[in-house]
Amino acid sequence: MFVDIVSSGGTYERLYEELRRWISDERETWDVIRRKLRFLGLTCRKRTSPNTFRWQQHAEWAEEIPASAIGNVSLEAGVYSYFADRQTKLTRSFARWSWADPSVAAPDHGQRTRQALAEAVAVAEAGRTNRDRLVRAIAAEPAFAEPWLRSAVNQLR
Repeated sequence: MFVDIVSSGGTYERLYEELRRWISDERETWDVIRRKLRFLGLTCRKRTSPNTFRWQQHAEWAEEIPASAIGNVSLEAGVYSYFADRQTKLTRSFARWSWADPSVAAPDHGQRTRQALAEAVAVAEAGRTNRDRLVRAIAAEPAFAEPWLRSAVNQLR
């Protein structure tokens, strides 16, 4: 599963095109692989409406994979802005023009990067803890006897 902050979906489009090319170059079976791909977009929360821009609805490549392979989690604007714009990144952008640059092969061990890594670990752990708490709370409810709810909770585990 690929998870990224998404504005217009351009990064996912480029990633998808590179994957297609790579699979073609390796002469692998694209139809099998495309069904295994998953894309999760972290988006900025907007008012719900049929006219709201949804990046995957404007991405031609998204029509080639099952609709269930693309999901979104909308974040409050301040949280989205922090992760998208202000959070220290763990790696530099890996644009095509930098692929031959030997310095991109070495990780940055600076103080800011170490702090950002610690923050990333803390955010992931908080997510796991909250997910586990949610699963326990739902499992304690009488409605947990319903098969549809057990199935939904199993997807959280």
